[in-house]
Amino acid sequence: MDAAKYIWMNGEFVAWNDAKVHVLSHTIHYGNGVIEGTKAYKTEKGYAIFRLNEHTKRLKESAKMTLIDIPYSVEEMNKAQIELIRKNEFTGLNVYLRPFAFLGYGVMGVYHKGAPVETVMSAWEWGAYLGEEGLQKGIKLKIASMTRPANTSNMGKAKATANYLNSQMAKYEAIDCGYDEALLLDDQGYVAEASGASFFMVVDGKLVTPPSDNALVSITQKTVIEIAQDMGIEVERRRISREEVYIADEAFLTGTAAEITPVRIVDAREIGCGSRGVITEKIQSTYFDIVFGRNAKYEHYLTYID
Repeated sequence: MDAAKYIWMNGEFVAWNDAKVHVLSHTIHYGNGVIEGTKAYKTEKGYAIFRLNEHTKRLKESAKMTLIDIPYSVEEMNKAQIELIRKNEFTGLNVYLRPFAFLGYGVMGVYHKGAPVETVMSAWEWGAYLGEEGLQKGIKLKIASMTRPANTSNMGKAKATANYLNSQMAKYEAIDCGYDEALLLDDQGYVAEASGASFFMVVDGKLVTPPSDNALVSITQKTVIEIAQDMGIEVERRRISREEVYIADEAFLTGTAAEITPVRIVDAREIGCGSRGVITEKIQSTYFDIVFGRNAKYEHYLTYID
């Protein structure tokens, strides 16, 4: 990761290398923290953050679910992220923002009341999460041996740091087996999501994506559904079995980091033509037009850094 100049930490801008925490910070030991992933793109009018307010609002909602009281409003954190882009004087095509809140040093033991809440906004230049070649030609996806935890034992709607241990193990397994990314099933054997992205498939010209039963409610997924409907493509949200994935006409992943990444292989089965499909390419192209400020219809989703 390339370092930036500044990180916003508890209301102040500090030098990148000075943003430190104590080794006995509660979250390091017990895993209760919340994160967000937001992206700014370099448009003709300068940098613009895509769907900033929705991402920051989701951070506050995740914190409420996990009993973390962030002492800043959505508006204050939005302002901090805007100023962070300004102060860091980035030059690349896109910048990844990572807002997060965690429990700092002060108490030890599972019961976290009394642990101070640390709130941080960081940003750095970051290219294609699954590689530039993956965006064009598609990636290899492996269905992981471990599943997403059931709602009875996990809070999948929270973008909580603890949830990502499951994702880490799944992705490690996938890469170790020669794949690029992992797809996790739920406890009933239906598709949940990838390690850090939502899943879509195309069947007979229709876009199909699973419900967020025990997965994060994805902002990029909502955007893709809106794009597809505006194009006149029917969208169906329903359970998807492993076998259906294997015989899909096209498939792709969506997320702030993944953007729109085609899937060409799942568990050694070639999907469709074995490369980026026609509908996937149309949606991908439209998505990049939106985030780079080239589509006036969706410009309300952009917060420009003036």
